[in-house]
Amino acid sequence: MNQSKERILPVGPLMKEHRLIERMIALLNKQARNLESGSEPDICFIEEAVDFIKTYADKCHHGKEEDILFRELAKKELSREHFRTRSELITEHKYARETLAALVDAKNVYGGGDKKAKKKIITYLKALVEFYPRHIEKEDKRFFLPVMDYFSRDEKDDMLNEFREFDRALIHEKYAAQVERMEKE
Repeated sequence: MNQSKERILPVGPLMKEHRLIERMIALLNKQARNLESGSEPDICFIEEAVDFIKTYADKCHHGKEEDILFRELAKKELSREHFRTRSELITEHKYARETLAALVDAKNVYGGGDKKAKKKIITYLKALVEFYPRHIEKEDKRFFLPVMDYFSRDEKDDMLNEFREFDRALIHEKYAAQVERMEKE
């Protein structure tokens, strides 16, 4: 019997990445609740979470969306709804970057001895916790699968290959930057 192999859509890996991001967001939510209950900020946790969001959620995940999927969609005549949604997603990515930068600033101020910065840490943690589930739902349920109809089978395969290459290059970029930073210290 000739079994047809299920084709992987380029958005499959993006949706899989969402599941890991959701797990990190649950951890951010736990940290925010702990802080609201009187605990002090776990600076090491916040630094690791920031690294995850900056590297995995933004550079890797949003990078593939913006640098590959959105670039390819820009070549297509999108419906008004898909064009609007793509524009919203780009704006939302910018918001996530700005909120993460504000969290880093608040963490640094707190680490510098200003204990009042704890309130800002809570604010930015909660902002990320509120943001990501809505953003992910929009991509998963209203955007990723419908926009695949704009692409031919070959275009989808090319995009999937470009996603794989993007991931391979990213790991080298991350660790090259880490070595350079360590050499300067």
